[in-house]
Amino acid sequence: MRSLRRTLGPGLLRDIALVCLADAVVGASYGAISVGAGFDPWVPVLLSLTVFAGASQFLVTGIVAAGGSMAAAVAAALLVNARHLPFGLSVGELLGRGLPRRLVGSHLMIDESVAFALAERDPARRRAAYWTCGIALFACWNVAVVAGAAAGRAIHDTDALGLDAAFPAVLLALVLPSLRDAATRRAALWGALIALATTPFLPAGLPVLLALLGVLTIVRHRGAATSEPADGTATEPAQPATTAGEPT
Repeated sequence: MRSLRRTLGPGLLRDIALVCLADAVVGASYGAISVGAGFDPWVPVLLSLTVFAGASQFLVTGIVAAGGSMAAAVAAALLVNARHLPFGLSVGELLGRGLPRRLVGSHLMIDESVAFALAERDPARRRAAYWTCGIALFACWNVAVVAGAAAGRAIHDTDALGLDAAFPAVLLALVLPSLRDAATRRAALWGALIALATTPFLPAGLPVLLALLGVLTIVRHRGAATSEPADGTATEPAQPATTAGEPT
């Protein structure tokens, strides 16, 4: 524990703890919403242990509760979780060697653990942040889901409490620091517009994937910024004129 504290530092550990607390609130709301929608308490608990992906769990519960088939719910969840493919390419080296370790590490691959890992430059801190965040969130999420499922029996109308707003609120809190960058804000805006425009016409899950097209604005912007003249020459900046007695 002392070595982990030295590696990550109190600031990063505090941030991870705050995210765990926020996700615990979301997990409790998921458990309560699922039971309130008519599912047996073991259903959200089992999904949390085996899937461990809040967006997919909410999606499956919502589709099935609305009368959709389980096949449609699973297909939509797979579409939403397609983002884990680039996640795996980004943090694959952090999982270590050996099949059991890589399987466990892959199961802990969620938005928060990937975000904390990629924010670190030092390889040791990156690996420690990924595993610490993943394990802590797995524990907090599942305990909270069990508590929420137990509370769901006593809450007859979960919609009246606004519990369904907890998950998007946490995701918004995670992305807000990234929106300080103008290019990221532009990509997020285009992604949001694409998702809003396609939601009325496409099945659940597809608008989220199409929103990734907003990332192309960042690629285009950076490509234009780093492009050079065709002849490979560069213009030297003009030097300011100096006067007598002025340092040169």
